[in-house]
Amino acid sequence: MAHPDTRGAATGAGDRSRPRAVLPALCVTQITGWGIVYYAFPVLLSRITADTGWSAGTVTAAFSAALLVSAAAGIPVGRVLDRRGPRAVMTGGSVLAVLALLTVAAAPGPVVFLAGWTAAGVAMAATFYHPAFAAVTRWWGPDRVRALTVVTLAGGLASTVFAPLTAALAEHLSWRATYAVLAAILAVVTVPTHALALRAPWPPATPTPAAAPDPGGRPGAKTPRTARSRPFLLLAAALTLSGFAMYAVVIGLVPLLTERGADTTTAAWALGLGGAGQTLGRTLYATLARRTGPTARTALLMAAGGVTTAALALVPGPVAVLVLLAVLAGVVRGNLTLLQATAVSDRWGTADYGRLSALLTAPATVAAALAPWAGAALAGGPLGGYDGLFVALAACSAAAVLLALASGRRPPPGGAPPTGGPRAVSGH
Repeated sequence: MAHPDTRGAATGAGDRSRPRAVLPALCVTQITGWGIVYYAFPVLLSRITADTGWSAGTVTAAFSAALLVSAAAGIPVGRVLDRRGPRAVMTGGSVLAVLALLTVAAAPGPVVFLAGWTAAGVAMAATFYHPAFAAVTRWWGPDRVRALTVVTLAGGLASTVFAPLTAALAEHLSWRATYAVLAAILAVVTVPTHALALRAPWPPATPTPAAAPDPGGRPGAKTPRTARSRPFLLLAAALTLSGFAMYAVVIGLVPLLTERGADTTTAAWALGLGGAGQTLGRTLYATLARRTGPTARTALLMAAGGVTTAALALVPGPVAVLVLLAVLAGVVRGNLTLLQATAVSDRWGTADYGRLSALLTAPATVAAALAPWAGAALAGGPLGGYDGLFVALAACSAAAVLLALASGRRPPPGGAPPTGGPRAVSGH
């Protein structure tokens, strides 16, 4: 028998070499997939409404529906990932994404437009971070944090690359032709890359040793029991509240700054610099992961998110200080992305990573889809502006911290771990 190699994938069979093509392939496809399927939409939104006469609410609702479908589809996709690996899932998802965008581009009315985005939601579940994280977690094992950081750093470049490209195409083409060109790029880049680079055998997973000491689940426990456990449900609730606050802050940052007297260009730069801060934050996560446990790390990052949100709400200026706070908020967001990616493997191992991760993050994905609408409605209504909204979002983050801390508490000695009811987490 070959001597175990700690550099191999965490499969329980350390002599199996890690597939070298996977990481660069996923970096390229994450940039392309996110850039075209996700970030092209806000660039083309005004052109779509102007050309079709459809309301911004109707067009945005179709895109939000895609995010909701993605959350629901992630659960069955996770089951397939656990059993079969990412090749068929991500290749098929790439083909579906191309067909979905072509449907969007050709849509004669809002119904077909919605159908195209619904299909795109399934494609998102099969090609975005979730399956990429599952692949990296299984193949990279103990070194997964470093590999996950590389993938998310690449993903963070998606808007940098494709937002300007989309805008440049739209200057010369209609929004329909622009989507058609982008769909062609998506087909050429992602379909063969996923089909060829993800061919390595999908190894059996074993619970990671790092997961054993953390309360809230036993490595190797069956997925249904883990998903109904009190720690799992509390962690899912914490991630949902934190995710809602995080995405509402992103959407609300520009109007908040314009309320404070910043011009639109400066506010947009603040948002862009926040994205740069997000990339910086991801480079720091590996160090944080080495020095903190899962529960403490979760609570710390959520608390940091609440502090930056509260500061944006309460600090009146000058604008340069607000821009700095936006960058710091981005640093926290970058860490929170990796926190979600490692939440399951840090606590319950990798055996059922695909499905458990989908179950854990589905409510947060739904919250992210609803955050733009809810934030705007609250700011324009009961909260009386974006200052009030950001105070409320800071309170959401504080509640998330309490839930995160509670999720790490061990059950009483001699007692069975409390579990949620049979319908607490639904896979339907």
